[in-house]
Amino acid sequence: MSHLLEPCLFTSFDGHRHLASGTLTTVALATKRASIEGSAGPLLIFDNRTGRSIDVDTRGTDEQVRARLSEEPGACSPIVPPQSDEAPASAGEDAATRGRGRGRPKLGVIAREVTLLPRHWAWLGAQPGGASVALRKLVDEARHKHAQRDARRAAHERAYHFMSAMAGDLAGFEEATRALFADEASRVNTLTADWPVDLRRHIEWLAFGDATRLTPAAEPLP
Repeated sequence: MSHLLEPCLFTSFDGHRHLASGTLTTVALATKRASIEGSAGPLLIFDNRTGRSIDVDTRGTDEQVRARLSEEPGACSPIVPPQSDEAPASAGEDAATRGRGRGRPKLGVIAREVTLLPRHWAWLGAQPGGASVALRKLVDEARHKHAQRDARRAAHERAYHFMSAMAGDLAGFEEATRALFADEASRVNTLTADWPVDLRRHIEWLAFGDATRLTPAAEPLP
C-alpha cells in the first residue's frame, strides 16, 4: 500500500477536533471560519506530507485569503516526478562533460560534491560510462529495492511529527511512538485507545492508512 499523500493535502485541527482536510485554501478558510465562530483552540494547520504544522495567514476576506495563497510559492504545488532517465551514455560521457567546462549542464543533471574513498573512485571509474553513470544506476537500483521500506519510514515520521505536536502530553505517548517506529499498528491503537478519536484516526491514517483517501475513514478504530 502506498503511503504517498496527495501533493496538496492539508489538515486543520481545533484543539483535538478535526476541522477539515483538503487543499491549503480549503483548510485555511475552514480554520478562518472556526476562529471567527469562536473555537476552543488552538487552531493548527498541518501539511500531511510532513506531519508538521505550518503558519497560514487567514486575515482579510475569503477572496483575499484565496488570492494570497494562490500567489504563495509552493503553497499547493504539485509534486512533479523527475524527468525520465537519460539515455545510456557512452564510455566517454564524463570526459565530454568535463570538456564542456562550467557551461550549462545537460537538462535534469545536478552537479554536487560527492566524497568517496580512493577505492570507491577506482571502482566507479572502471564502470561503463564512468563514475556519474554508475552512481545514477546504483541510486536508481537502491530506490527501487527499498521503495516500500522508505515509504513506511516516511509515513512513520509524518505521524510522529503530528503526534509530537498534538499528543506529546498524553498518556502513553512515548510507548506509542516506539510502537509506531516498530511498524506495530495494532499496538499503537492499543496504546492510544484513550486519546481523542480524531487524533487517533489521523495518526493511524498518516502512519498506516490508505493515503488515496482525502480523510481518515469514519468507521470506529480497533
